[in-house]
Amino acid sequence: MPKKPAVVLDARALDRTLRRMADQIVELNAGTDHLVLVGIQRRGVQLADRLVRIILAQEGVEVASGALDITLYRDDLQTVGPRPVVGATTLPWTLDGKRVVIVDDVLYTGRTVRAALDELADFGRPSRIALAVLVDRGGRELPIHADVVGRKVEVAQDQRVDVFVSELDGRDEVVIATRDEEA
Repeated sequence: MPKKPAVVLDARALDRTLRRMADQIVELNAGTDHLVLVGIQRRGVQLADRLVRIILAQEGVEVASGALDITLYRDDLQTVGPRPVVGATTLPWTLDGKRVVIVDDVLYTGRTVRAALDELADFGRPSRIALAVLVDRGGRELPIHADVVGRKVEVAQDQRVDVFVSELDGRDEVVIATRDEEA
């Protein structure tokens, strides 16, 4: 009988974590001037949107936000298949001089973030780029770290971290599961 996935963050804990992360993002950037949050498709976009709403509620300022699909910037694109599914990148302005915070759900090897940095370079030259992740599971293959981390977890090689957001999955939850079990 397969082991039940371990819940790392339930809906209430996830909400509290995002509120703390929003505070840290504002503090890290000395306010909200020239601040842009950019979520990595898929769940990073929803998390970035939530952070924007939290910052609006707490600071009274609507921070600009956008979305990145890093599919075509991946270093393993040839292994994805002949027709990779490419989502939308939405950055309708230049990033020159902006303070950009890349938002993602899970930081693992660092390769997704490297691809995001490559893609961001096509949209201008920000004054600063920071990284905010909901979960840092360790296991880096590249020298990349997050500036804002919601939760750090120890995860074995045969495990994965699944982030569920209500906008896409109908629930808010972060679980650790073995690679072969369903969360």
